[in-house]
Amino acid sequence: MILKSINPYNGETLATYPAHTADQIDKRLQNSTNAYVNWKNVPPQQRAKLLLNLAQKLRENSDKLAKLATIEMGKSITEARAEIEKCAWVCEYYAENGEAFLTHEILPVQDKEAFVSFRPIGPVLAIMPWNFPYWQVFLFAAPNLMAGNTAVLKHASNVTGCALAIEELFLQAGFPPGVFTCLLVPGKHLETVIADARIKAVTLTGSTPAGKSVAGVAGKYLKKCVLELGGSDPYLILEDADLDLAVEKCVAGRILNAGQSCIGAKRFIVLEEVAEAFIQKFCEAMQAITFGNPMDASTQMGPLARWDLRDELHAQVTKSVEMGAQLLLGGYLPEGKAAFYPVTVLSNVKPGMPAYHEELFGPVASVIVAKTEQEAIDIANDTVFGLGAAVFTRNVPRGKRIAEFELEAGCVFVNDFVKSDPRVPFGGIKESGFGRELSHFGMREFVNIKGIVSSK
Repeated sequence: MILKSINPYNGETLATYPAHTADQIDKRLQNSTNAYVNWKNVPPQQRAKLLLNLAQKLRENSDKLAKLATIEMGKSITEARAEIEKCAWVCEYYAENGEAFLTHEILPVQDKEAFVSFRPIGPVLAIMPWNFPYWQVFLFAAPNLMAGNTAVLKHASNVTGCALAIEELFLQAGFPPGVFTCLLVPGKHLETVIADARIKAVTLTGSTPAGKSVAGVAGKYLKKCVLELGGSDPYLILEDADLDLAVEKCVAGRILNAGQSCIGAKRFIVLEEVAEAFIQKFCEAMQAITFGNPMDASTQMGPLARWDLRDELHAQVTKSVEMGAQLLLGGYLPEGKAAFYPVTVLSNVKPGMPAYHEELFGPVASVIVAKTEQEAIDIANDTVFGLGAAVFTRNVPRGKRIAEFELEAGCVFVNDFVKSDPRVPFGGIKESGFGRELSHFGMREFVNIKGIVSSK
């Protein structure tokens, strides 16, 4: 089978890559296993030094790596460069904090010496998406390699160039061969890889259907998994919100990566006292966002990653309008070769519409008006998803109360848009998945949390 990389800005085929054969897959899995035998015993200080080397290599190659992401999946060059810098940050974060996260935890057991040890488990398979082709890989790889595991990457086929560039970066940074390994395999062959006894665990970032499929396979073979899946993040704009701040953050949260983000702002639930003013300001700000050549540093938004994804998004918008949603902005298919989709705002969004229930993976905003705080909370939670959420209010204690006790999501931001941060645990509930990435919680997902008890 041939994997293709196609530029979504002009439709040109960038490269083709033959998928790995069964023998090649076997060899790479064995290399990862062999590397683990030595890597698990490498002192944390040495692993940290290599992660710092990796951060340096990322920065040295930032322009080249950013350009590759831009031409493979359409991300604006400015956002691509920021993504590379964030990858360097996560490497530095675990280099500086990983050893402490692995420190023994002493247990108060009377008349015994007892402690918890955090030990690696072996090769971990990561099935990663195209929307953040570097960040998604490094947020997985940095903590797992620091913990002593080895990493096996199955990346999305349309960003195969990015995958191979990442593999080369690890070697340039001095990591031993096999510690980080790429597999070029189509998704339909993943069960064979997950089932392989050399793979000890699996993590996936992707759609909810993909997560259910991988979870089923992992469960069948008793492999632990972490799933970061889809989202339909609600943003609550309360009657006492700073509307200028709310609009600024809501627009930023919706158009980031052309709206192709699991934690992108998607549903905007506004209390009726400020609904008219918010919608006017929001539409004015959204209308000012333009799309263009993603290689131009002044471009605010590039194309979507693939034409089929654009068509699916447009179908969701069209059906919602047919069911009674009001189209305030956008909602059309631009002419030309590029997979552009305009910023789109829908109001009068009601239950039953795709714009109410489904994840809209592109720059489309659903505005819903609520009469009370409780109704806004109920609407926010009326979803199968539970990844991120946000609350806008001048009363910060009120916002924190709603964030902690009311909203059903893995992470909630007050007066800001949702974003991943190496210092903060990240992940979802309900059909947005389970398990956590980042912080010390993410680092401990794929270790053997081993209890040790002995006589004094």
